[in-house]
Amino acid sequence: MAVVGFHHLEELFRRGASLNIKKGHAKEVTDIVEQKLYDLLLMGQKAAKYNGRDVIWKYDLPITKGLEETINEFKKLEQELDLKDILERLATYPPLLELEAELEKSLPEIVGGLTLVLARIMKKIDEENRAVSHELIEKAKEVMDLTL
Repeated sequence: MAVVGFHHLEELFRRGASLNIKKGHAKEVTDIVEQKLYDLLLMGQKAAKYNGRDVIWKYDLPITKGLEETINEFKKLEQELDLKDILERLATYPPLLELEAELEKSLPEIVGGLTLVLARIMKKIDEENRAVSHELIEKAKEVMDLTL
């Protein structure tokens, strides 16, 4: 199972960025979102260790103002993502410090925000086209890698 199921992904792309995504591109997109979530948690782990803690707090994550605003916009879409699926996917990555309860509870919203950011980057790259392509996903991934 991916961090975001296809139907949720399809709805997020449609409502959040006016894009149409096909099932064949879903894994590419969810792989990017999973990696970005792990990257945020990895940086949060560094902050927690620097502060002498063995637990990652929500505010250890380097959430930018733009990402926070997009997370809030995701909340307004009233999409629910499954925490269990997210935790199962994170378990396939190298282990991290324990996550505080508030952070763990926030993971679906963070994943939703990251997904929405990725979709909106795609839309900005090609404002004329509503269809998601492999090339568009790759370009959006490059932008996310540079910024998050």
